[in-house]
Amino acid sequence: MRSLLYLFLAAASLLLSGCTSVAPRPTEIRAEGDVRISGRLSVQVAGSTGRASGGNAGFELSGNPRAGQLELSTPLGSLLARATWGPAEAVLQTPGAERSFADLDALTRELLGEAIPVAALFDWLRGRPWPQTPSDTWQDGVGFSQLGWRIDLAGLQDGLIVATRSAEPAVTLRARVEP
Repeated sequence: MRSLLYLFLAAASLLLSGCTSVAPRPTEIRAEGDVRISGRLSVQVAGSTGRASGGNAGFELSGNPRAGQLELSTPLGSLLARATWGPAEAVLQTPGAERSFADLDALTRELLGEAIPVAALFDWLRGRPWPQTPSDTWQDGVGFSQLGWRIDLAGLQDGLIVATRSAEPAVTLRARVEP
């Protein structure tokens, strides 16, 4: 009887957690040159009080810098948030809410705690500088600097990319990209 109660509680908690996730993604139309990159993402933002904020999530980045989508999910796969953007606006969907933003910087500031250069992420997560702005390759050849960020590629063979920005507030973004 006790095992039946545990089974019921586990099923109920799964059903309830499903109620608080973002709606399933609509059918997607892919354009030539679109990419899909997924894995785990960790963002740490140092606060002015000395306390860090941020979080960890699974991610799927798809599309391109002009029009795309970034989904963040729990370790169990429930969708926490979906950011979509196009030429006219950026939209953030979270459980029970949908908000529009003027651009991706404002959207990522709301979603992750600080503006993240999503357009550059498409290239950074593939281990290369974004071609739209200048970059400096490190002397040791295991990374580069761009847009005020240092992109460490020492773990690239294992799918790990670490991007840090030392300007206030300091931000560390770690991504483990799935093959």
